[in-house]
Amino acid sequence: MRIGILSYHFPPEPAFIPGSLAEELARRGHEVRVLTGFPDYPGGHVYPGWRQRWRHLTRSERLTVRRVPRYAGGDGSTGARMASYLSFAGSAAMVGRRYLADVDVLYVFQLPATTFATAGLLRLLGQVPTVLHVQDLWAEEEREGEGAERRGWPGRMATTMRRVHREADAVAVTAPSMRDLVLADGVQPERVRVVLNWTDERIFQPVRPSRAAQGMIRRDGRCVVMHAGTIGVRQGLETAVRAAAALDDRMDLVLVGSGAEERRVRGLAAELRAENVRFVERRSPVDMPDLYAAADYQLVMLRNLPELRGSVPGKLQAALACASPVIAAAGGDTVELVERARAGLSCPPEDWATLADRFWLASTIPAAARSEMGRRGRETYLREMSLRAGVDRIERLLHDVAAGRGAQRVS
Repeated sequence: MRIGILSYHFPPEPAFIPGSLAEELARRGHEVRVLTGFPDYPGGHVYPGWRQRWRHLTRSERLTVRRVPRYAGGDGSTGARMASYLSFAGSAAMVGRRYLADVDVLYVFQLPATTFATAGLLRLLGQVPTVLHVQDLWAEEEREGEGAERRGWPGRMATTMRRVHREADAVAVTAPSMRDLVLADGVQPERVRVVLNWTDERIFQPVRPSRAAQGMIRRDGRCVVMHAGTIGVRQGLETAVRAAAALDDRMDLVLVGSGAEERRVRGLAAELRAENVRFVERRSPVDMPDLYAAADYQLVMLRNLPELRGSVPGKLQAALACASPVIAAAGGDTVELVERARAGLSCPPEDWATLADRFWLASTIPAAARSEMGRRGRETYLREMSLRAGVDRIERLLHDVAAGRGAQRVS
């Protein structure tokens, strides 16, 4: 097939889902054309060595990447983000009509940032069948009710997103509960499929911990629970700090990363005098499997918010791919995946007393049993979440919608 891919982010940005999908589809013999912007994530400034221009095209044997300019504001404000989204939509519309006109099917890596560009291309390309791979949804309170249309940019984003979902030929969602939210937008059930995200398998593999990683993560023979990634509002890591503080003589909680809530979380640890809570600065992704191996468990946390029940954090796939046992304090699909895989322990979100109980239980489990949890988790990852499994499902979906729309044109 001739496959078009629309993605707001693309490598060298940390966007391994669209990047690895494009490479794998090309490897399987398809002609792949990517339409994206110039790399600026996460800082909001175009990467050094790159210059925004209109005729930027890179080619390999079966893969072509066309980059278009977009506003790179860098200040992270709502206005700057919307300017970037709208400028990308305009640029994609100007280039996409010709660049993607003769593809058999269009795949959209659907983030909120891609919404306006998708809406524009659906109108311009007309007969090209489209598959949306929905990664995130606008917050539920901004998606409901007639009042959303009167709330400025959030309302416009939510309205456009709902319309795009209904107009696409098929919608892939990254978690089972997200399917319910998409169905609420009026999408027919037979057009919605679950395709779990994968991780960067070139990096996240089981390894033996180095002496340096053990020295960074471990202080003694106590159980170590590690949280790797963003310390933000969605994670609610204050709950983990309170739980760990109740067990300061039994286990260590190591937080690797940074984020908007880091100062607050550090302040709570100091207030509780939780000496068993330690902070490690953000590390490169290539360092993480080594650090995973030095810890006993990986902690996956989400706050108790309705829009997060259908969210599966990427750190879960990374941990399972590395055969690391997991402690999940979340709701919905994240906990269900861990429990079904028998890959660790789980508890409801934002309940520090119950999480403390899970920390205590985790510290009693022998090393052999932990290894068995990790083995089961990796088997589940390979079977249900791996690059091969995900691309198989997406490739089949692309073929089905292309064949279905083609049959309609013939008739």
